[in-house]
Amino acid sequence: MVPLPQDTPRLDVDGLLADPSTRIIVCCGAGGVGKTTTAAALGVRAAEVHGRRTVVLTIDPARRLAQSMGLSELDNTPRQVKGIDAENGGELHAMMLDMKRTFDEVVQQHTTPQRAAEIFANPFYQAMSSTFAGTQEYMAMEKLGQLRATDEWDLIVVDTPPSRSALDFLDAPARLSRFLDGRMLRMLLAPARSGKSMFSLVTASFGLFSRAVQKILGAQLLTDLSGFVAALDSMFGGFRHRADETYRILQDPQTSFLLVAAPERDAVREVAYFAERLVAEKMPLGGLVLNRMHDSAVGALSVQRSEEAADVLAAIGDQQMTSDALRVHAALMRQTEREVRVAANFTDAFPAVPSVAVTAQPADVHDVDGLRTIGALLAGLPG
Repeated sequence: MVPLPQDTPRLDVDGLLADPSTRIIVCCGAGGVGKTTTAAALGVRAAEVHGRRTVVLTIDPARRLAQSMGLSELDNTPRQVKGIDAENGGELHAMMLDMKRTFDEVVQQHTTPQRAAEIFANPFYQAMSSTFAGTQEYMAMEKLGQLRATDEWDLIVVDTPPSRSALDFLDAPARLSRFLDGRMLRMLLAPARSGKSMFSLVTASFGLFSRAVQKILGAQLLTDLSGFVAALDSMFGGFRHRADETYRILQDPQTSFLLVAAPERDAVREVAYFAERLVAEKMPLGGLVLNRMHDSAVGALSVQRSEEAADVLAAIGDQQMTSDALRVHAALMRQTEREVRVAANFTDAFPAVPSVAVTAQPADVHDVDGLRTIGALLAGLPG
């Protein structure tokens, strides 16, 4: 078993996946630590071993999830993953967030076809739904809420962007509410609600300032913004309500956050920062997954003994191959000890958080068989 810092409680991944009250697992962590692979492996194991109807939602625009599941592409609609053992009755589906399409779906669902057409044609909406900072994270909340509301899935596994962006994922509802309640938005809504033009209000209220704003931003932009705000006015309450509902889902015991890190100082620092936030927000922190850890089958042979034996054999002669093997083992044990020390930076700060270590693989995971191997390692079984 891959070593962890002393007295670290073990994360029972199979217990988490098998528990019918676990409905959402959110995987968070820095980029490049195997988070997407972890999310996919959890999905495979939940479906095959525990017979759960599972969907994996990735918010990361990289295509690794589709590739590892043998799919040519992923989009905003769940696609069934082939090659999953359905003996226990489980299924696995996967999808990738399409930010603009999700925004379009929200608009279509909560307004009339005529008003939706007006919104879609508005240049400000076109820009906001595709490129504005924070829109992706809010739409991720929307999509998660949609998936949960259908009650179609036994388990939803969410693969978030790297952790700083994942914090935006948590902040999206509150940020949206602040935006909707902001002074500037109320000012923009006032002329639309009163039937006056945006410019008559601004000109009457601000005089020279309004002309400066128009010069800087452009009259057309202000017109587009005013029309956008007026068109969305009737939807704002719905936006806020759904955002608040999804946030409550994330705080519910049915959700479990799994932090994913590699045994590197920056990655461990990132998940520690995220753990602090989860604790502060009273969100259920399920555990820590330490990916790409190293171990040796002869762990009892220490660095010192390996190097001493290597020196003796090298001096004897005709034992160079054995001496070299001992030095390689010493280097591996030194790396293992370093990784355990790095992991302790997290486990010492959060001693009650259970952890599991996953052995570094000789090659990248690129198919369902590889995901099964990672799933077994997550469950503490031989790969």
